[in-house]
Amino acid sequence: MKTNTINKKEIEKFSKIAEEWWDPNGKFKPLHNFNPLRISYLRDNIIKTFNIQKKDKILSGVKILDIGCGGGLLCEPMSRLGAEVFGMDASEKNIEVAKIHAKKSNLNIKYLCSSPEKFKSDLKFDVILNMEIIEHVEDVDFFLKSCTKFLKKNGIMFVATLNKTLKSYLFAIIGAEYILKWLPIGTHEWEKFIKPEKLISITKKYELTLNDLRGVKFNLFTNNWELSTDKSVNYIAKFIKI
Repeated sequence: MKTNTINKKEIEKFSKIAEEWWDPNGKFKPLHNFNPLRISYLRDNIIKTFNIQKKDKILSGVKILDIGCGGGLLCEPMSRLGAEVFGMDASEKNIEVAKIHAKKSNLNIKYLCSSPEKFKSDLKFDVILNMEIIEHVEDVDFFLKSCTKFLKKNGIMFVATLNKTLKSYLFAIIGAEYILKWLPIGTHEWEKFIKPEKLISITKKYELTLNDLRGVKFNLFTNNWELSTDKSVNYIAKFIKI
């Protein structure tokens, strides 16, 4: 029986560069560039699914758990939109950086140094974020099973990750790490990428039904990330717990 999804090598990799989380020109620059698209996609889908009416803090009353939150790059904008946000990460350094930055930003975010299978709680969330995390865990099936127990019925789970294709190897590893130097070499391992069909088949076992699936691509002309029908490299999936 599996009891752990933490990949120590991956935790050490990100812990070493934890101080750079909030540097928009540092090693996490691609995530900073990616963030506006992620935020708008998450916000719009949460509003649509829960039929939220317009108000100042549009996501107030929505309880979000961001798993693999890193330094809090998504936790903070979600908190500013009014959501009650919990951030979870297995790296103590990441959580320390996230806590310090949230305090400086005067945001009330609850950070937890844990992994979903080790987190013992009766808390249930409206939304669970698994953004750019499943390609870094030890066992995707067990990880998603562990995450799902914290999701309310009719709640949303978002999963953003990389497809396992030749194109993703060329673009996300050779291109982004070796040629463009967007990411430190070794950030990704192609063997850990997952095809959307496999992700969907895993989530079905845990009462999650696919609600939306979009490709995400970088537009070199506008220097921005945008949604796409091309899911061959990056993609984002939205699941509803039935």
